[in-house]
Amino acid sequence: MTISFTSPITGGAQTGFTSPTYTVVPDTSAPNTRTKQVAVTALGGTQAGVRTSTVSDPFRISYTPPAALKQLPQPNAVTGRYGQIPYNWHNIVLEKGVNYAANQSPLPMKVECRIGIPAGADSYDAANVRAGTSLLEGAIAAFAAGLGDTLVTGIP
Repeated sequence: MTISFTSPITGGAQTGFTSPTYTVVPDTSAPNTRTKQVAVTALGGTQAGVRTSTVSDPFRISYTPPAALKQLPQPNAVTGRYGQIPYNWHNIVLEKGVNYAANQSPLPMKVECRIGIPAGADSYDAANVRAGTSLLEGAIAAFAAGLGDTLVTGIP
């Protein structure tokens, strides 16, 4: 698995933040042994009011690969067509403890991203798998501040 969370992670632009960075360490509370998970232990830049990860107030991100990679099945011997094409699902989850009212314990905000790749596309059309991934990463980076503003204001 080549996905890794290298510390520090440079955060995307956000209104009110200046050069946000996140120092992360491996988190052993991951849900299974396949999951790579890190917790934020220190903050860099200006991020007034932001808290690092604790047991009851998490700030972590994880990546879980498919439990077993699925392969492209054999085509129908008569028609040459493929039946049901399985997907390999990759999951990225972010949890950040947030306060919702005074004198209450924080609850985690959850962001879940699932990436489903049809079996066989990894080898037959790798360039387009990479292009889709590149667009996703660039789009998220490009609208990071706008997304944060929208999540706070409700205005898209």
